[in-house]
Parts: sequence; structure tokens; C-alpha cells
Amino acid sequence: MHYAFRRGRGLVLLLLASLLTGCLALPQTGLFAFRLAVTSLGIEDVRIGPYSVNAGLDTSDLSSLLASSLGAGSLPVQATLAMGLGLPAGMPPVEMSGFRWTLDMPGVDPVQGNYEQNVTLTSGEDANLRLPVAFDVLAADHQKMTPMLELASQLASQGELPAGSELAITPGDLRGLGMTLPSGLLTPTIRLNVGADGQLIPQR
Repeated sequence: MHYAFRRGRGLVLLLLASLLTGCLALPQTGLFAFRLAVTSLGIEDVRIGPYSVNAGLDTSDLSSLLASSLGAGSLPVQATLAMGLGLPAGMPPVEMSGFRWTLDMPGVDPVQGNYEQNVTLTSGEDANLRLPVAFDVLAADHQKMTPMLELASQLASQGELPAGSELAITPGDLRGLGMTLPSGLLTPTIRLNVGADGQLIPQR
């Protein structure tokens, strides 16, 4: 009897996993990996040291200005990563208990964090999330200083991640259809690359 119960519970979990996962698809509206869709990525609220820089502004003189502000110390760069998450059409609502994330941009050490709030994912209605991104430009490391200043200027001027960036998301527990799918059980880490024109490319 206990074996039958465990087997039945395993079949229910497998059914839920199949509803939440499914096959990999690449529609024009976003990237679906295990039925979790990252639909957009953008950079907002860029602040470089004491300067707040709006996306789209001319930053041609920003590098020299920032270099003069460095002195012998460091210059903090802060920004907000705006991300859209959703589900394909016809999927039932799912609640995700947060997620772990890592952002790797060319020229700087990886930035990572935990999104600790529950996220309600509804078909056809993306959840718009905001992730804090921060790193320091170090004056003492001259080999890294120039590319880091260029990256900071690019984030501010273009309002998007540079090509070659990588984003990894590890979903938390998923709740739907009256069941809970624990984190890590058939919900592996989703890894995305940012292409030359800003498109999201799944890592194989």
C-alpha cells in the first residue's frame, strides 16, 4: 500500500513537471526553457559614482570624466536589470518561490543574488521584475579599469546588456495544480546568452 502511494505521488509529480517543463521552443516573443519564459532584459537607473546617467544620453565624455573621479580608489557602478518572466499561452498559473540568479558581463566579475519574493506567473501576462546590479571600477587594476569604464558607459548609453553577457536563473519551488515541485527537481538552471543584437540565446 505504501509502495502504491509513493508510486502514485511520483506519477502526480511527473505530470506536474511535464506541464511545467515540456519541450524547448524559441518563439519571437521570448525564450521558453522548461516552460519558463524570459521575455525581455534591459538596464535601468544607471548610477556611476556620483553621476546618475539616463539611457540614451551621449556618454562620449563619460569615460574621461569617470577616470578623473577615480583617483586612487574605486568607483561604484549601480544599475537595475529589468527582466520579464512569463508562461506560454494555455498554461495554468504557477507561483515560484523566488530564484537565484547570476549575471556575467564581459570585463567584470560575475554579479549574483537571490530574488526572495514569490513570483506569480500567469499565461499571457509577464511578471516584470527588477534585479540590483553593482560592481566597482578599481583604479589600482589598470588592465581592468578601461574595459570596466567602457562597460559602465555602454550600460548607461544603450540601456541594455552588452553582447556576450550571460544570465543564469535557478528557479525556486514551483506551486501549481495543488502540488509543489521542489527547486532542483526537473527544474534545472536556465542559462541565456545575449547576442549581438540583444536577442536571448539558450546555452546548450
